[in-house]
Amino acid sequence: MSMKAIGIILAGGNNEGRLGVLTDHRAAAALPVGSSYRAIDFTLSNMSNSSIGKVAVLTQYNSRSLRDHLTSSKWWDFGRKHGGVFVFTPYTSSTASNWFRGTADSIYQNMTYLLRSNEDYVVITSGDSIYKMDYHKLVEQHEKKGAEITIAYQRMDRDDLNNFGIMQMSEDGRLLEFEEKPEYPKSNHASLGIYVISRTLLIDILNEIIPKGGYDIVKDILIAKRRELKIFGYEFKGYWNTLSTGIGAYYNVNMDFLRKDVRDAFINEYPYIETKAKDEPPAKYNKDADVRDSIAGSGTIFNGKVEHSIIFRKVYTGEGSVVKNSILMEGCRIGKNCVVENAILDKEVVLSDGQQVIGKSINELAILKKGTRL
Repeated sequence: MSMKAIGIILAGGNNEGRLGVLTDHRAAAALPVGSSYRAIDFTLSNMSNSSIGKVAVLTQYNSRSLRDHLTSSKWWDFGRKHGGVFVFTPYTSSTASNWFRGTADSIYQNMTYLLRSNEDYVVITSGDSIYKMDYHKLVEQHEKKGAEITIAYQRMDRDDLNNFGIMQMSEDGRLLEFEEKPEYPKSNHASLGIYVISRTLLIDILNEIIPKGGYDIVKDILIAKRRELKIFGYEFKGYWNTLSTGIGAYYNVNMDFLRKDVRDAFINEYPYIETKAKDEPPAKYNKDADVRDSIAGSGTIFNGKVEHSIIFRKVYTGEGSVVKNSILMEGCRIGKNCVVENAILDKEVVLSDGQQVIGKSINELAILKKGTRL
């Protein structure tokens, strides 16, 4: 059954440079994850699996790789007559170039999408979080509570809570305070940046705040209107992680795919996370290959040793080479007798025979940008 909601995925940012060279040439939402996905596949699959048939992806920086990836929306079952995936970038003309000035502004600049829809609700999410959620349940609770806005949150026991929006709620789950990235968090209820709001209310709020210079969903809607609007929290208990807090987060999310419970949730339990299919042959392990505790993408050829690593498509490792605790993106070629440890190699990095790329530790990774040749 189709859901009475449309989707908006905020895939604009390069996350203020926190992802370094990894987002020099791609949006964070297009970052490769878990050997065969891109970050946005998770949110897109959630939309499709929750029967949200119409989704707008709002993108800004380096959106070409994202756009290429999304042109095949048939993988997520969006290729319908009335629905579909719409990719919106900032409107530019010879006289004006209105970069999106914030999350609320990016939606305001694409107001026609809201006006031309007739569904009751809008589910707003970001494009760089890795999780599997049934948005039906979110909308169901939203209706049951008579909420005007619902924010999905998770109780987190992590030491970087100051990277998140922290919520304080009353007994019945109503939002009392919302602090954006507080130095000293007052609770461990962290917003996941996933919201439900009625379509007409969203139109009204945007028309009110944008002319006054309110461009941000968190600051100018959630925080500014927390008293006057009925805003509730929805607790999500499944696996959730985000790439947006930095390179360490990107590394950890990928390594989480080596955990059976995480892999099962995304790959082996219905509904599945879908991605754009590629037609490469299966991975090949030659006679001296020794590969343990790793995931390998299709078209990869192993001749050396690989341990506790995430290997994307069409990677080649030469004889006598050792790869440990590393992420090798699509098309990397590792020569003979090389050592790669605690490293992230972006796409198409080529190491000639005998090269060593070694990060001091998992917290100080060695990173080679796309197309590097050593």
